[in-house]
Amino acid sequence: MRAGTLLAAASDPEELGGVAGWAVDLMERLGAPGAGLAIALENLFPPLPSEVILPLAGFTASRGSFGLVEVIAWTIAGSVLGALVLYLIGAVFGRARMYWVWERLPLVKVEDLEKTEAWFGRHGRKAVFFGRMIPIFRSLISVPAGVERMPLGQFLLLTTAGSTIWNVAFVLAGYWLGEQWHKVEGVAGTFQWVVICTVVLGVCWWVVLRVRATRATHRDA
Repeated sequence: MRAGTLLAAASDPEELGGVAGWAVDLMERLGAPGAGLAIALENLFPPLPSEVILPLAGFTASRGSFGLVEVIAWTIAGSVLGALVLYLIGAVFGRARMYWVWERLPLVKVEDLEKTEAWFGRHGRKAVFFGRMIPIFRSLISVPAGVERMPLGQFLLLTTAGSTIWNVAFVLAGYWLGEQWHKVEGVAGTFQWVVICTVVLGVCWWVVLRVRATRATHRDA
């Protein structure tokens, strides 16, 4: 199916501008592997929203451009490939460089990083698995997994499992909704903003507490 046909099939052609239009072009040129490539790039560049690409891939499958199982398999492969690249970046960066950078950041202490490492040691497997289903963290969680040298086989297994749940849910939503596939983005977008706001508020509160503690220490000194 040509990209122009997909554009005409959408309930609102203007919805397929930007990222959606780019994803359509990839799928039109490469078929189901194009959806996998788009998802791999989404892992490397989080601003590319899987919440748009995956439902659109499901919608495209519903139009008969390629098989549903085929596109699910390719998008899972793309997720794992993108996560693996970030894992390798974390592994190459390493703990020594991470500590070197951390020690030069304002308001933070080495003890904070040590506690974070200890937390990841206890909960790293859960973080990698569930992190694949949380916007923004879907990509970021792969880096600390690489820095901490989580066993590669374990990382790939957990990433594949978490990505399968996320990808299947969104691809099927687009497949079943058909021309209304873009409605998925609204729900997912709300969830993403909740996550972002929670993180921002948490960071702000941490900064306030750390500044207060630093001032109190200086007064006592």
